[in-house]
Amino acid sequence: MNNFILCSLVLLAAYLLGSFPTGYIAGKLLQGIDIREQGSGSTGATNVLRTLGKVPAVVVLVIDALKGAGAIALVSALYQTPVPLIPPAAESWMVAAVALMAIIGHSKSVWLNFQGGKSVATSLGVLLSMALPVGLGTLGVFLAVIAVTRIVSLSSLAGAIAVGFLMIATQQPLAYQVFAVAAGGYVFWRHRANIQRLLAGSEPQIGQKLN
Repeated sequence: MNNFILCSLVLLAAYLLGSFPTGYIAGKLLQGIDIREQGSGSTGATNVLRTLGKVPAVVVLVIDALKGAGAIALVSALYQTPVPLIPPAAESWMVAAVALMAIIGHSKSVWLNFQGGKSVATSLGVLLSMALPVGLGTLGVFLAVIAVTRIVSLSSLAGAIAVGFLMIATQQPLAYQVFAVAAGGYVFWRHRANIQRLLAGSEPQIGQKLN
């Protein structure tokens, strides 16, 4: 199998892993509802919290983060063999590409007509696996902002901004820095409606229903 086919298969696997519709399944199993028809319409942990409660939200959050970590593990497996299956020089770019595919998969799930969540939890799982200091720093920014504002979307956007600076500050590979800019921009794009509500002063805090 040549490198192009192998890389393509790994990218596809990362996308499918990210596509696993955790929040949607939780809604169907626990209340028989389509969570896309509730609240913000997202399948992510925040909308699960509003719709299904704290415990389901935590479970969805953890599983969605593990999807991101699992995508990075796919690349690591390619370099665990006696002879690496992909040239070592390409490893950081492959990690970045796989990470982005998992994030896109979460928000554009093939199983949900290309709908999904805002990609925050999956992004966290990716970051903790690809660059632990950056992941912890981004999580710290998220927690600090949410402690002050109690607004998940604002905290997510703050983390999306911080990740690029943290990648540079910790001297991560260029591929990771490019990923941080692309993923941060994508998270902002996924939060377009939230940004409008933030500007209008109508974005709900944790536990509040979306009007």
